[in-house]
Amino acid sequence: MSGAPNPVFCTLNAVSLLAFLPFFVIDINIDPTMFDLGPFTLTWHGLFTAIGIIAGVSLSVWLAKKDGIPPEIAQEIALVGVPCAIVGARLFYCFEHWDVFGSDLPRIVTGITEGGITLYGGLLGGVFGGLAYALWHKWPIAITLDAAAFGMILGQGLGRVGDLINGEHHGTASSLPWAVRYVNPNTLGEIGKSVHPTAGGYELVGDFVILGILFLLRKKIRVPGWVFCCYIAIYGVMRYFLSNFRMDEQVLWRVPVPELVSGLLIGTAVIAAGILYRHPGPITPEYAERVWGDLDDEQDAPPPPDAKNTATA
Repeated sequence: MSGAPNPVFCTLNAVSLLAFLPFFVIDINIDPTMFDLGPFTLTWHGLFTAIGIIAGVSLSVWLAKKDGIPPEIAQEIALVGVPCAIVGARLFYCFEHWDVFGSDLPRIVTGITEGGITLYGGLLGGVFGGLAYALWHKWPIAITLDAAAFGMILGQGLGRVGDLINGEHHGTASSLPWAVRYVNPNTLGEIGKSVHPTAGGYELVGDFVILGILFLLRKKIRVPGWVFCCYIAIYGVMRYFLSNFRMDEQVLWRVPVPELVSGLLIGTAVIAAGILYRHPGPITPEYAERVWGDLDDEQDAPPPPDAKNTATA
């Protein structure tokens, strides 16, 4: 007998399928520690953090070079910014979990290979460190920040792979088919519990989506420094909403700390965009050619004030 499918039958099939979805969970049975060699411990978290740093710095240096920033200058800023980012990430995490580290201060240093860093702290530490160093040398700040944005979000995304393996950021319970369940006895996650893959799943994917958006914006934005401001704002919005899927968020004034920091970063990005529009600082000829092209072309919008200054190395 032919005809339209029975809607009741289709509904029952859909309900039956949904009933089996909780069984479609991703089991992660990986020891967070790769190996021990005497006093040295190599963890997946440490490995992917290192990969993220190398890849991120390489990408930023390459993009900075295309915009006229000599590689040695970009590398020098990275040599200052990366250690500041690591220190900032660790200190921010320890501040958030002072109940754990307050009575064991040496663990702030000795326990870093086990995980325990906060990307917000890394973002703040790296930006402030690199920015202060670049300002001291009077290098093109806005162009450098734009290049740094790509490396930072790439490094964050790659570093999140280590978080996915470790399971250190506890997600809320989930029965979705992409939920993860940590079963290794040495995991930092909650053994046997199906949870949302927050840091190592949603944020990992989100970081690479942001990276793609930044490459699109790089072709459209005509104000130096605005790509970096977009990075800060978009990441802040993403991190704000992902806070709802995390169980390990510290609270201040009854509000999760990441949500407070997200709001602060978004506001800072808007203010910085206004400042950079009026005072973009030195501009390299390579950047001017890539972004504005022929400045005499009537169809081209004029560059922002002070933007015709030429950078000097």
